[in-house]
Amino acid sequence: MGGAPTPVRGGRAAVPAGVPRQAVAPGRVRTWVPDGPFDLGLVLGPLRRGPGDPTFRATPDGSVWRASRTPVGPGTLRVSVRGGEVRGEAWGPGAEWLLEQLPELLGAADDPSAFEPRHRLLALTRHRRPGLRLTRTGLVLESLIPSILEQKVTTVEAYTAWRVLVRKYGEPAPGPAPARMYVMPAPRTWALIPSWEWHRAGVDNKRASTVLRAVRVAARLEEAARMPPAQAQERLELVSGIGPWTSAETVQRSHGAPDAVTVGDLHLPGIVGWALAGDRDADDAVMLRLLEPYAGQRHRAARLILLSGRVPPRRAPRMPRRDIGRL
Repeated sequence: MGGAPTPVRGGRAAVPAGVPRQAVAPGRVRTWVPDGPFDLGLVLGPLRRGPGDPTFRATPDGSVWRASRTPVGPGTLRVSVRGGEVRGEAWGPGAEWLLEQLPELLGAADDPSAFEPRHRLLALTRHRRPGLRLTRTGLVLESLIPSILEQKVTTVEAYTAWRVLVRKYGEPAPGPAPARMYVMPAPRTWALIPSWEWHRAGVDNKRASTVLRAVRVAARLEEAARMPPAQAQERLELVSGIGPWTSAETVQRSHGAPDAVTVGDLHLPGIVGWALAGDRDADDAVMLRLLEPYAGQRHRAARLILLSGRVPPRRAPRMPRRDIGRL
């Protein structure tokens, strides 16, 4: 069962606006014009792993910065919107790769028109959030590893572990990135992290071992970026410790998979059940039955439900936070 924060997966990264930014050294540039409504925060929000994510930053000028480890090396990407045009500026060895991928990152391969709402709630939410597109990063490990860290723990635990490990073992983001931005560690670096450092970051042996098994076959997993989402999930799940929850959370980001609905989640079935049928006790089977009318678009439907804000009232205390680093 996954413990990732459902509202964050469906939410929007706050992109401040209105504060001018200091001039920065120029990088390589590409522009792209969306063919319809576009909301930068909605599109890239699922890539942020908490407000302190060292690989993601939304700045006061309305830009979003990402630090990524591409197939050709680390790179930093700054994305901003001016009028109807999106501008990408990139630095580092991975700059050209990031700019080549820019349209798909911003949802160019997504087809929002394929979604046909069959519930009033979803129709209203889509009307209110017309700029929603599903991002496709083309990178597997950068979504897989934080998804593994989110298995069966609280949001705070997972985000803290990601932040601590990336800052300690990653490398500073290339170019004029905001302070304390880092590119996540290379697979070999993940493999060499001592057991006690996983412990200090609050990661138990089960999750740490799953990450280690994944990075040992990193090249094979990255190949999955070129597979259809269902086949990619099958390949990911060949690694012990990676199940349907983790593989779905990964391909939602790496592939922009509109049908990769998350099963095994602690909160999502109850939220979907409540929104579509008033059933706060829905399990995975009920959730999948309710989402059947959206076959092919079930992840988008779930995302719209999360964006609607219609969630069942809380009736139990939050999952307690464990700090295994203090043990």
